[in-house]
Amino acid sequence: MVVRGAGSIQQVLRATLRALAYLLTGLVAGVAGLLWSLAATVTVAVLSVTQLGGPTFLAASWVTRRLAGLERHRAGWQLGAAIESPYTSITGDTIRRRVTAVAAQPATWRDLAWLITLFPIGLASGIAAAVVTAVDAGAVLAPLWLWAVPNPRAPFPADPLMTTAAGRLALVPIGLLVLPAAAWLIRRLAQLQAATASALLAPGTHRRLVDETARLTETRRRVVDAQAAELRRIERDLHDGAQARIVAAGMTLALAARKLRDPAHGGAAAADVELARRQLDDALAELRRLVRGIHPPILGDRGLHAALAALAGDSPLTVAVHGDPTARHPAAVESAAYFVVAEGLTNAAKHAGATACVVTTATNGTTVTVTVTDDGRGGADPAGSGLDGLRRRVEALDGDLTVTSPPGGPTVLRAEFPCAS
Repeated sequence: MVVRGAGSIQQVLRATLRALAYLLTGLVAGVAGLLWSLAATVTVAVLSVTQLGGPTFLAASWVTRRLAGLERHRAGWQLGAAIESPYTSITGDTIRRRVTAVAAQPATWRDLAWLITLFPIGLASGIAAAVVTAVDAGAVLAPLWLWAVPNPRAPFPADPLMTTAAGRLALVPIGLLVLPAAAWLIRRLAQLQAATASALLAPGTHRRLVDETARLTETRRRVVDAQAAELRRIERDLHDGAQARIVAAGMTLALAARKLRDPAHGGAAAADVELARRQLDDALAELRRLVRGIHPPILGDRGLHAALAALAGDSPLTVAVHGDPTARHPAAVESAAYFVVAEGLTNAAKHAGATACVVTTATNGTTVTVTVTDDGRGGADPAGSGLDGLRRRVEALDGDLTVTSPPGGPTVLRAEFPCAS
């Protein structure tokens, strides 16, 4: 308990010192930000009617962004982490287009707004923090210095506290009693200033929309690539599997028909017909396998849990399936989850040397989570072709796929799908 209490005091002390440093440096940053904002605004306004207007605006914006970047890092002292950059990439092959691209970003003007706003906020909070710190520290250290500052005209009760030894000693416990409140006030002022900085300097709606658009564009490209690869796989399997077997059965039947026309070989036709029947059976089995590879019928008939149980039954591993047997989800989610588990079991059997797997499905109302854990040797490559294909399938549904596979195992394959139910 004593150690924990000492640690708590140290944490409060460090937080207070960080807050005090943030507020005091805000005094200098506020003055510098205001002077730069005024100088940049006037310079750009004056030169805007000339050919130098565009380059001057770009140069001023570059400096403003660097100052704002310093403010984001400075706010990180109080927030625990630097504020993320809100800027989007600037494109344009001419100065005019680059100026338009920079001016169109709300972050450009929010940076300027913060550099101007920081002056009154930093001045007020910095002076308040400096005064509170100086007064409280002066009270605690009064016996060391107050004797050198005589003040015979001090009013009561300052006169006995400042001019007598007993009074100066009495200031010490008063300062210590006020110290927690002073520290709290300093931290609170720093929190308010950092929160204001975050509101203006953090990425806004524009940046989030740009990032979301880029993410959706990349996801769509990956989905298109995955679908094209899937079509090529189906075409290859049809050509090399079912189609070849059907062609072979047709040739066998044609040979049997020729033998039937020849009385001398009529008895041998029965064997050819039997061979053709087996070839057609193999072709039918191949077609069924392809259908299951596209979308297993059991998913639509009985749901994800039953499909995973059937998949576990066909696996050479010992597979335990945990989840709600009655839970149903959108068809796309169930299909993607099914193939995640299928790929996980296949990798565990072929590459990981596993003997057992545990498959778990869970739903928290908005997210469907599927986890495949094996007891293999680990070391799976998250960027491998098989896992990359799964990642594309999961990301197409705005989901997330993570692979944890340290050397020696176990390997954990986890897929999360958004699913409002």
